[in-house]
Amino acid sequence: MSEQANPFESLQEQIDDAAEYVDAGDDVLNRLKHPERVLETNLSVEMDDGEIEVFKAFRSEFNGDRGPYKGGIRYHPNVSRDEVKALSGWMVYKCAVVDIPYGGGKGGIVIDPDDYSESELERITRSFAKELRPFIGEDKDIPAPDVNTGQREMNWIKDTYETLENTTEPGVITGKSPDSGGSAGRVEATGRSTMLTAREAFDYLDRDIAGAEVAVQGYGNAGWIAAKLLHELDANVVAVSDSSGGIYAEDGFNPVDVKDHKNETGSVVGYPGADEELSNEDVLTLDVDLLVPAALENAIDGDLARDVRADVIVEAANGPLTPEADEVLAEADTYVFPDILANAGGVTVSYFEWVQNRQRFYWTEQRVNEELERIITAAFDNLVETYERTGAPNMRTAAYVVAIRRVVDAYEESGNWP
Repeated sequence: MSEQANPFESLQEQIDDAAEYVDAGDDVLNRLKHPERVLETNLSVEMDDGEIEVFKAFRSEFNGDRGPYKGGIRYHPNVSRDEVKALSGWMVYKCAVVDIPYGGGKGGIVIDPDDYSESELERITRSFAKELRPFIGEDKDIPAPDVNTGQREMNWIKDTYETLENTTEPGVITGKSPDSGGSAGRVEATGRSTMLTAREAFDYLDRDIAGAEVAVQGYGNAGWIAAKLLHELDANVVAVSDSSGGIYAEDGFNPVDVKDHKNETGSVVGYPGADEELSNEDVLTLDVDLLVPAALENAIDGDLARDVRADVIVEAANGPLTPEADEVLAEADTYVFPDILANAGGVTVSYFEWVQNRQRFYWTEQRVNEELERIITAAFDNLVETYERTGAPNMRTAAYVVAIRRVVDAYEESGNWP
């Protein structure tokens, strides 16, 4: 693959692509291409052996025109300032495209969590929570899980914040475990919205999701849940991969069995039901009906896109396609249903969790899933209507037209101060 695209530049290019379809001044649109503030901090944390180690960490608050900042915290060696800026911007437009009242934020620590003990990770997490304390709050900035973080880390952040503030404020963070104020249905939410988007996409294209061959690149939470739910729709999941490599079976897998194997061994590779092992790039270029990129950003660049043979792509990851890849795939008449809709289930159910936390009244999983389906299907219908009405070149541009219009309206209705 060619040199990796800068994700922040990709975000700005996506906004520029949509701008010609939005009736707004260049000055207004320009402010939507830059974060309002970025925290960069160094965490000095004592390790189990008594040594002090320093970790760089970030939190970007991109835009708050529609509500408090909202977005995850990831732990990964490749976390960078530009990455969190891009991810926080994508969160703004993700929240707007599904019409929930949030802005966008994102954070991360430059770390490989596999290299540290649980006690070290707790101290690192609580150190970051202490630095975030002046910026977060249920009416200001509400973090959530992301890559390599989950309920455990969210519980630690909630406890640190509440202890330091001498309060009870479960809505300060979402993605918590149910016993700590988390919502039913949150763990499956991103994979579920990916499935719902795929289901609606196949219906829109007058194709049958039952029997469709599916490849999933990235078998973390979003990827494996999407695979499981697509399998329940009778789709045929023929290939999956994780950071160690991929596997393929012509007759398909039971995604739950593959997940059990990954839990036992640390990877999907070596699954006994596979016909052959593949590279991640092989999985991305298989001749399948549906491809679900569910790992990190920039998985498919312009060069690799020329080898992509899937008919439909539904993005479970954030920013898995570069703008150059979008252009190549549009020319090939490949339908790409973008991340800011497809993976919006996570932030949507985080919104439900936040609402439940504030009301101190909790919903059943059935209600959560029904409300999520209502929001995702309404957003999908609005997306395709905008795509057909505007003549936008692809679904991603149409999604940004919807989202930018809503953010611009909120800004113009509020006015600029000072």
